[in-house]
Amino acid sequence: MDDATPGHTRTGDFSDGFTFHGRWQEFLPIAATNLLLTIVTLGIYRFWAKTRERRYLWSRTQFIDERLEWAGTGKEMFIGFLIVMAIMVPLLVIVQFGVQALAFRGYALAAGVLGLGTYLAIFYLVGLALFRALRYRLSRTYWHGIRGGSDDGGWNYGVSALWKYIVGILTLGLLVPWTMVTLWRERWGKMSFGPYTFETGDSPPTKGLMGRYLLIYATPVLWAILVFTLGMGAIFTVGSNPDPRAAAGMVGTLFLSVIGFYAIFSIVSLAYYAAFMRKVVSEMTLGNLGFTFEARTMDWVMLILGNIVLVVFTLGFGIMYLGYRHWSFYVRHLKVQGEVDLATLTQSTTRLRSDAEGLADAFDIGAI
Repeated sequence: MDDATPGHTRTGDFSDGFTFHGRWQEFLPIAATNLLLTIVTLGIYRFWAKTRERRYLWSRTQFIDERLEWAGTGKEMFIGFLIVMAIMVPLLVIVQFGVQALAFRGYALAAGVLGLGTYLAIFYLVGLALFRALRYRLSRTYWHGIRGGSDDGGWNYGVSALWKYIVGILTLGLLVPWTMVTLWRERWGKMSFGPYTFETGDSPPTKGLMGRYLLIYATPVLWAILVFTLGMGAIFTVGSNPDPRAAAGMVGTLFLSVIGFYAIFSIVSLAYYAAFMRKVVSEMTLGNLGFTFEARTMDWVMLILGNIVLVVFTLGFGIMYLGYRHWSFYVRHLKVQGEVDLATLTQSTTRLRSDAEGLADAFDIGAI
């Protein structure tokens, strides 16, 4: 990699563009105290726990010559969560009691309209949550004293996400890849870091994805055919041979087929998601920087299997390490090409908003 020039320009393929210097031994005291305090406070400490975790992860992540800094606070996220609860609780009450009350009184049409409207509002809030969570993270992430953010409130994105979710559902899921890619582009296209806005590409949204996505469709169909064949075989076998061992053998075969289905379906789904991440990240640019994400299907499989083993064999306590593992995974596979001119890198002019990630936490979608 080229050395820094007198003009503070770094060029080339940054093989060490992103480097993670974290060690699990360092993270253990943070994770253990976070878990303990979250349990003792009945979950309230989770916002401060997330802040401590991110401060460590960001401080151990180096981009070129400088480590990242997390400037968010637990208080921000907690207040954001309380505000969201003031919105969500009435909606949940309407769904739980209002719709049923109207239906019991014979107002079926009114109940249906109210229920549909409430669920649409929740879907809208999910889209808004994703947008604002990303905006908050970028606005609290600093590199060389420069932060990111967005002046967009995400209101239009919430509408876009709502109708695209509906299109994906009404097409029996066939347009889900289109929905995922276009929403990713729309979300990141409204974000910036320093003086630069993220560019997200304009290739056909489903290019390189539909083949793998259709395998997700094919897997249940092939499994259903297999189960039907095994079921018919079991009927004839048990009918002609009442030996209990034959029946037990068929039950065992069906059980293994179910396990095999979930294993294959999970791998096929991860294959699609791996292709999705490679596509959307490789199309992103920021100023003169381009990005690639190199994780392949087996990398994702090993990540998930490692998570399962960690949680199961620690009787659930390993869950406190998942954020560490996920962050390390993303940093290790994210590559950068291009150049950075520190002399022209100025501070973001976006508003430093304080709405935090309360909405994302309410829907449990605030993961790293």
